[in-house]
Amino acid sequence: MKIILLLLSIIGRSSQLSVGECGTEARRPQITDIAVQCGTSSIDLAIEICPVLYTGYNETLLILNQMLDTVCRATLDDSVTPPVARFSFPIDMTHACGSIFKTTSAAGTGVFSEFSNVQTVNISGVVRSADPTNGMITYNAELKYFYSCAYPLEYLINETQIDVSASSIAIKDNNGSFISTLSMELFSDTNFTQPLVMPELGLELRTSVFVEVKATNLTGQYHVLLDRCYASLSRLPSNSSILFNLFVPCSKDEFTTMMENGESQSSRFRFPAFRFIEQQNETVSTYYLHCIIRLCEKSACSSFLQCNNRRKRNALDTAEPGMTKSYTISSSEIITKGDSNESKDKPLIAEEEKDESAVGLGVAVGVLAFACLVSLCVAAVFYKRLKN
Repeated sequence: MKIILLLLSIIGRSSQLSVGECGTEARRPQITDIAVQCGTSSIDLAIEICPVLYTGYNETLLILNQMLDTVCRATLDDSVTPPVARFSFPIDMTHACGSIFKTTSAAGTGVFSEFSNVQTVNISGVVRSADPTNGMITYNAELKYFYSCAYPLEYLINETQIDVSASSIAIKDNNGSFISTLSMELFSDTNFTQPLVMPELGLELRTSVFVEVKATNLTGQYHVLLDRCYASLSRLPSNSSILFNLFVPCSKDEFTTMMENGESQSSRFRFPAFRFIEQQNETVSTYYLHCIIRLCEKSACSSFLQCNNRRKRNALDTAEPGMTKSYTISSSEIITKGDSNESKDKPLIAEEEKDESAVGLGVAVGVLAFACLVSLCVAAVFYKRLKN
């Protein structure tokens, strides 16, 4: 009753466009009368208004998901041909004008074939006509315009030409994407302020490489979670049989250090520069870093970082609420020197073993010093006897 009274109060503010001005566009509605744009931060609907006028309604009588909020109402746009009624609302579970959010899962294919749980968020709803007729009967047909946007939560970026010091690749909307840009940048310092400039002859082996993966214009309810990062000889993430895993779910190389992951809209880690033995006869070793990135809901990210709670990816895998599909993003080429006296002399010790190595070295030095002291004492005794 409240809706009907409100509609009766606004019927006087009907469209300035009349059905007589529609010409050949004054016709019965068709299923192609609605256009849906699934953006990175909002969903936009455009409904041809002339069939609406022909049926006995106007844009003020088109109601989105039974929501009467001003931000959820249609506006007439007669600057285009044919003219349309436009709706625009943000992608936010609490402010999406009554849209329904549903997460579905399916087995991954292609580069994600190892993932048996690839998720998509579907955002859907309906625009209905509200009949202002006050009586027992009506001659107006009910109009319904359904919309649906599928947003993948796992992404693949495949780019062959990237700047040396960083990569920044825009993702075109395809059905929908929560991310407008994913970027991977390499740094030379622990504060992530100095971009890594690749020397012409390559990096010294064991040089620390700091990596930051960041999502730009990502809706606030998701964080970035690095699921797997690996190095390969190919620019293409799925086009190499020779690859080295820096880390995979719940396991990492002993020399890789995770610094931030799943805590914000950027993730960070570091690793020492290495070279592929496959390229041992070449002056420099050139390879590329690839990372598979998932999005996780802020409240659920911490649970996915606990290995004992993360399910193994197999045919029996089921949906994990809050987990997303993933992107793969590739770095610029990383070049390391083929031979270096400095790198050979510099020991490489896993972070977990540093303390143990230091203790071992201290014990060895102590034993050696004690042996020297005993030797000196024995020598002094023999010397004294010989002198006597």
